[in-house]
Amino acid sequence: MPSISTELLKIFDLPGPRYTSYPTADRFVEAFGPDQLTFALDQRKNGLGKALVPLSLYLHVPFCESLCYYCACNKIITKKYDTAISYLHLLEREIDLVVKHLGPRQLVSQLHFGGGTPTFLKDQDLKKLLNFLEKVFDFTPGCEKSIEVDPRTVSKSRLEFLRDLGFNRLSFGVQDFNERVQKAIHREQPFEDLRQLIEHSREVGFDSISLDLIYGLPLQTPSSFEHTLSQVLQLGPERIAIYAYAHLPSRFKSQRRINPADLPTPHSKLQMLSKAIEQLLGEGYDYIGMDHFAKPSDSLAVSKRRGTLHRNFQGYSIQPDGDLIGLGVSAISRVGASYSQNAKTIDEYADVLAQERLPTVRGLTLNRDDLLRRTVIMALMCQGVLSFEVLEQAFLIDFQAYFVNELKALESMQTHGLLTLDTLSIEVTETGWYFVRAIAMVFDKYLTLDENQERFSKII
Repeated sequence: MPSISTELLKIFDLPGPRYTSYPTADRFVEAFGPDQLTFALDQRKNGLGKALVPLSLYLHVPFCESLCYYCACNKIITKKYDTAISYLHLLEREIDLVVKHLGPRQLVSQLHFGGGTPTFLKDQDLKKLLNFLEKVFDFTPGCEKSIEVDPRTVSKSRLEFLRDLGFNRLSFGVQDFNERVQKAIHREQPFEDLRQLIEHSREVGFDSISLDLIYGLPLQTPSSFEHTLSQVLQLGPERIAIYAYAHLPSRFKSQRRINPADLPTPHSKLQMLSKAIEQLLGEGYDYIGMDHFAKPSDSLAVSKRRGTLHRNFQGYSIQPDGDLIGLGVSAISRVGASYSQNAKTIDEYADVLAQERLPTVRGLTLNRDDLLRRTVIMALMCQGVLSFEVLEQAFLIDFQAYFVNELKALESMQTHGLLTLDTLSIEVTETGWYFVRAIAMVFDKYLTLDENQERFSKII
């Protein structure tokens, strides 16, 4: 494993975007509203129609029964199920509006339910929502249908029901198995319970199981996190995501319940990440990039080897670089050369839908420079290699002339061993993968114009 010095941390462990998109969502503007998204949907409808790359669908279910202190998601803490019933009616109304402009029976190759806690919904309501989607969209054979699962909200029979509904991938939120850490973040879930759920998931035929962990949580230590990871490896998930905890209490009220004195130091966080990578590679997992690992046989690892890996608002993806329709409060869409985001509160979401308008409250239409820089950043984030010639042919530019300042800035990173740079390409080194977000940031035009980066989490 590469050695990360204190000097490298001081220089490159900066606040920065995760680049699930470029430009990033904080650059969206309110001048982009329902009319602009309608235009983008109509363009797709009037273009090649169903011959286009199939869609990805994301549905946001914001409800949770209890509050996890670390959480930075858009969620609603409630035990009143009637709220969810009303929300599902609104979702159906939004879907109808989208299909009206998009055209019926569009092909879908990826469906993801996120939250919040999607398994907050009762079985009959999940089934009704899936049936509604199947009436207006055509799902491709082998469509990836995934759902995020809070282990505390499912039973063995519930897992069987999810499989019968057509879900073939599960993402379990683990975060940490240490009891002290679980109490500090208000999310207690025994290891043995999850082990039994995962065993049953395999028995009923789920294709892939992913576990999400977080390092940098209160009361975590390198040794305690190593033990959690050892327990995770006993479960043998196809995919493992290890996210760095971003403590931003000024933005997320729930994080104010965490004592900053309990948080591990940056050096301890680095030890956790380094050991995690060492453990996972030692157990045969492939390092996909940044925070994702997968077994070599998993489609994510295969896509990485083939150079076809992509990145969208859900993270790394095997789906072609196509359109994504986000449904529900705060959901983000990408249609053509545009991004759009829905209203963040149910009240505002409902008010706009009552006017028979799409609930878009902000977004962005990308210009040519945005599209070029997005291609550069995604190549670095997904493949770790960027060929100048490919970009020159696609965008009719002289790469070294267009990015003269950026290439100059990369020289320091090359000196520190984060990348190799020549007249033909850029390639991220093993050490550089720790700081790939910092490398991508060099090409972010908006960051160079805005020095206020404190709204982002640190890289490590």
